[in-house]
Amino acid sequence: MDSIAVQMLVSLAVGYLMGSIPFGLLLARATGAGDIRDVGSGNIGATNVLRTGKKWVAALTLVFDVAKGAAPVLLATRFFPGTEALAAAGAFFGHLYPVWIKFRGGKGVATYAGIMFGLFPWLGGLIYAAVWIFGLAAFRISSVAGLLAAISAPLVAYWFGHFEIIALLVACSLLVFWNHRENIERLLAGNEPRVGSKAK
Repeated sequence: MDSIAVQMLVSLAVGYLMGSIPFGLLLARATGAGDIRDVGSGNIGATNVLRTGKKWVAALTLVFDVAKGAAPVLLATRFFPGTEALAAAGAFFGHLYPVWIKFRGGKGVATYAGIMFGLFPWLGGLIYAAVWIFGLAAFRISSVAGLLAAISAPLVAYWFGHFEIIALLVACSLLVFWNHRENIERLLAGNEPRVGSKAK
């Protein structure tokens, strides 16, 4: 196996292992919130952690989920230039399907933000975050904000001429939509919960 193939595999593997760290689950347990998978939607992301009432834990979960998307991409940029897309794909797939918790992970929105910050020198990530924040402020529904941000990602890549990663971002966006399919059904039915609502 040549060195380029090894670098590609290492970037993919490191991205997956970092992306698969279930920060929401670990932080919730460490702060006495129990198993986050038994709360609300059962998701391990920041929105579901927020339903425990522990806002600061949800904020930490958000920060770490963003960081685990950015870190593998930045590491690939530093050590194995040209393999950033593989590191991003690994991190995203790892968050959605983490090996440590039977491949039941998050929905990818926060980790997607980290990937955008890693792949673009800040501006792409800032645009993604701005769309996400605008969606939250306008609709107060996490899933709507996440879906809008996911739509923006490949458009940002196209706008800045990063055609080589458009296919990756389209795939990530489609996975975000797939993992939000139940949310979309609730949105259509008009009973999707708003941000900050307590879990039943």
